[in-house]
Amino acid sequence: MSAGNSRNGRGSARGGSSGGAAAGGQQRRNGGGASARSTPARIAPARIVAVEVLEAVRADEAYANLLLPTRIRRAGLDRADAAFATELTYGTLRMQGFYDRVIELAANRPASAIDPAVLDVLRLGAHQLLATRVATHAAVNEQVELARRVAPKAAGFANAVLRTISRTSPEEWRELVAEGASTEDARLAAVTSHPEWIVRALRTALDHEGRADELEQLLDADNASPRVNLAVLPGLDVDTDGIEGFEPDRFSPIGAVASDPIAAAERSGGRIRVQDEGSQLAALALSRAEPVRPGERWLDLCAGPGGKTAVLAAEALANGVVLAANETVPVRAELVRNAIVGVPLDVEVHVGDGRQLDLEALGAPGGFDRILLDAPCTGLGALRRRPEARWRKAPSDVAELTKLQGQLFDSAFAALAPGGILAYVTCSPHTGETHGTLAAALRRAGDSAEQLDTRSVIEGVSRHPLDLAGAPETVQLWPHRHGTDAMFIALVRKRA
Repeated sequence: MSAGNSRNGRGSARGGSSGGAAAGGQQRRNGGGASARSTPARIAPARIVAVEVLEAVRADEAYANLLLPTRIRRAGLDRADAAFATELTYGTLRMQGFYDRVIELAANRPASAIDPAVLDVLRLGAHQLLATRVATHAAVNEQVELARRVAPKAAGFANAVLRTISRTSPEEWRELVAEGASTEDARLAAVTSHPEWIVRALRTALDHEGRADELEQLLDADNASPRVNLAVLPGLDVDTDGIEGFEPDRFSPIGAVASDPIAAAERSGGRIRVQDEGSQLAALALSRAEPVRPGERWLDLCAGPGGKTAVLAAEALANGVVLAANETVPVRAELVRNAIVGVPLDVEVHVGDGRQLDLEALGAPGGFDRILLDAPCTGLGALRRRPEARWRKAPSDVAELTKLQGQLFDSAFAALAPGGILAYVTCSPHTGETHGTLAAALRRAGDSAEQLDTRSVIEGVSRHPLDLAGAPETVQLWPHRHGTDAMFIALVRKRA
């Protein structure tokens, strides 16, 4: 169907509203529609789970990665349905901006004028119609039934909008959405479903490495489903022979994938963890930056939820190191304690403000030999895993976070023993949070700070060569280039 025909087709949804039904004639032309049934259609449990999670993310600012597994277990979904619910939820959240624009064109009204609960249903339907192999009749009919559940009078409206969307191909919808953009960044933002300020920030970050031409690859990678990655904690007794589909990662020496990674992690007693390969490399950059002296004292400063703490604990156990962890929020401190249960090492997990460290209470009155500062950040490097984050962050957040990052850096650097090493890490490639925060902190530290060749350390840790760009003092990993979250890593020594 041509784009011109799709424009004519959009008129079919104009008779509806967010709270009322579309014209009855439209439903009859489409074979009756869901509202013509005498009995409600069965809705696949996976769709119910997905729309419930979308509602919680929107209304309660829930985190999909935390809520979805709980809802899947509660619904008793089998492996296939759980995978379907996961695809529906994450796919819809990733492409929400694009789908909203498609819905606006199909309904001939702004998304803000549509009841939010109905809009959740329409987004979920748009994803099935434009990005999955779900049969059109199933996507439309079951979404209409979902619309009937959340707003009974909106069923006809949902039917008209979804059938209008179904008449035009995904490629044509991308062209139609792109037509409304006034700049190249606005076009990329619209078709790849990113806020425009994030597109500009990612372009700047890539340009810092002389790789601005990779922007579209990066945006596409943000919208691709990432594989579930495992960390096999080093130095522990872990039998991986019986894990189906077990294969080592490309880069992390402790990383792997498996056919059923969640089951592999759950059966390991905490010795195998779900963890991004980039996060593994960030922790190993600190523990393997130079040979370890027995008796060293290490600190994971902003430890929650504990994935990197677990890696450091295993490394500490193997090298006779004393490890402490600190977390500001008590609930996250408990997550850290749970994360390290598989490592037979006594790790003190403290609750306190990382900007005001009590070295005596932390067990290191003379300072720490190594400190990991995985600083709070915008999380723009993990948008493929936490897709809702792109819609919750704003440019104003960067200024607040860089101030906090600088304060934490100063606190960590002051807590180093002479000759100690600080790993400054963020899961964001935003130059304000990476090079900006680092440069300002180094200016404050003056001659007492020495940047290390972080690239050489990472290359020494990695199984295979990485395509790294920029200055050797810092390392920026990328989803499109390395298949990892966009982790930034910088090693800094406190001169003796």
